[in-house]
Amino acid sequence: MRNLLLVFMFLACCKVILAQELNCTVTLNSDQVSQTNQQIFRTLERSLNDFVNKNKWTNRVYKKNERVNAQMFITITEYESNRFKGNIQIQSSRPVFNTSYETPIFNYKDNQFNFEYIEFQPLVFNENVYESNLVSVISYYVYIILGLDADTFALEGGSEYFRTAQKIVIQAQGSNSAGWSQSTDRSRFELVDNLLSNTYREYRVAMYNYHRKGIDILGDNNSTGKQVISGTMRLFETMINRRPNAFLIQTFFDAKSEEIQNIFSDGPKVDVVKLKETLNRIAPLYSSTWNEIKY
Repeated sequence: MRNLLLVFMFLACCKVILAQELNCTVTLNSDQVSQTNQQIFRTLERSLNDFVNKNKWTNRVYKKNERVNAQMFITITEYESNRFKGNIQIQSSRPVFNTSYETPIFNYKDNQFNFEYIEFQPLVFNENVYESNLVSVISYYVYIILGLDADTFALEGGSEYFRTAQKIVIQAQGSNSAGWSQSTDRSRFELVDNLLSNTYREYRVAMYNYHRKGIDILGDNNSTGKQVISGTMRLFETMINRRPNAFLIQTFFDAKSEEIQNIFSDGPKVDVVKLKETLNRIAPLYSSTWNEIKY
């Protein structure tokens, strides 16, 4: 009996240890490619799902229910002689405390996704070596996802993940592949550089305040949660006064605009007149969404 108990305890420990960081679905769409044999695209999709979900990305031990939910949608627009061209859209979310709701964290489309791949080619990540553009792009976004998720639970909690993403950028720049250049507007370089820059520190403070101090308490204290979220928008106003058209502000509202509209159109009322004025100043592209906030 004692030996049987030890076996169960060992298996339970293994389940915890083996649980990786991501619960990510990678979907590959090749409809735009006139390729008779679609097998290579199916093989690549399976390989990417295994690569993202089975690789150990951090030194942390994640329980199964702690894995970060994410999706990667890859659209191939051109394919010839093992060379692929397309785009990748990345989405991630996390659960809100004491609810069944998943709040969106990141929703971003990268249009500069070119790579070479031979069917059944192993995908191996080594943070000290540039292996391929395919491995580098996917690994880079894994660390962006992990970093942003960590930032919502602890103030600047994602720094170590962003530094790894930055290391990937530095190594990939020598490949001359699209999307890594410092001179390219809204590149992978710019995204992670901004995340680690003190110039945009308010963004990371806002990520923590919005999620941990705001949306996580909405279920227990709706009014206080809304006040915190409303106050968080002023952090973005401070940042945009310093850096108009800041890249990070767009990434935030690409993920959050609909959620913000829903939060302030339901439940206990708060003063949204000033909130809407602030939102229209910092995210004018979503003015039609802000106009849906009723008061």
